[in-house]
Amino acid sequence: MRTLSLFAALAGLAIAQSAKYGVGRAPSDEEIRGLGATVAPGGAGLPEGSGTAVEGRELFMRRCAKCHGGTAEGDVGPPLVGGIGTLATPKPRKTVGSFWPYATTLWNYVNRAMPFNEPGSLTHREAYAAVAYLLFINGIVEEKQVMDAKSLGKVRMPNRDGFVPDARPDIKRK
Repeated sequence: MRTLSLFAALAGLAIAQSAKYGVGRAPSDEEIRGLGATVAPGGAGLPEGSGTAVEGRELFMRRCAKCHGGTAEGDVGPPLVGGIGTLATPKPRKTVGSFWPYATTLWNYVNRAMPFNEPGSLTHREAYAAVAYLLFINGIVEEKQVMDAKSLGKVRMPNRDGFVPDARPDIKRK
């Protein structure tokens, strides 16, 4: 009886996803391209563009500070600075400087999801500048150091070794 109920529920879901009900469709090639680059930890897949913390400071004040505060200590949005050395404490502070394992992952997130009220609205150059600024205020890169497709993957984040590597044989790191 239980198997029959499960089968009926699954069949109902399959019918609900059919064209008859107008739910779901395959994405177009343009929609897939609009999702942006797939970025590997080492930087493979990063697009052209570049930015420095000097450029990122103004962008941060204009587009990011309203959520993260003028000093990136957090406000409506989470803090983005500080927390280094707190992950093993009873009150860890997960920030750009203390938690993120790869600068490329940070770039990918900023590029796709920020600012919160206009996700994906930053140009690639603005995303590089914003990330450069966040890395600078966390003491990871120099203020005038250029972040681009070649340099970003070489940035050594403080928590790079704080995650368990994916041991699946079909996952290849680049």
